[in-house]
Amino acid sequence: MKFNSLIPELSVSNINKSKEFYLKLGFNIMYERVEDKFIFLQLEDNQIMIEENNNNWNTGEMDYPYGRGINISMSVEDIDSMYKKIKENNIELFLDLEIHEYRINDIISYDKEFLIQDPDGYLLRFNN
Repeated sequence: MKFNSLIPELSVSNINKSKEFYLKLGFNIMYERVEDKFIFLQLEDNQIMIEENNNNWNTGEMDYPYGRGINISMSVEDIDSMYKKIKENNIELFLDLEIHEYRINDIISYDKEFLIQDPDGYLLRFNN
């Protein structure tokens, strides 16, 4: 297994609820430490770790929504299929599927993307 050089780890309020949510999105469990309530997940080249809140890493009070001020951007091969999966699972959209224009130095990039929140309010941006 190859690990990305940057892998977010999210503290979650209920590991089973979060596990079910991420599996519905199409993530695969790469490994799990049940005794630690920890799961390493992967969707295509996107890797994320979730662990039930244990106060080990908290820098402040954990109030919903978690992760205020951050959104986690994940590129997927087929954004339309991912969007369809979101709709089929009745997952509420934070921002509907749109094409956004971003300037990267002198080049304009167009990203097709949508945003959702996980059960703890982490903002997840899927794009292509």
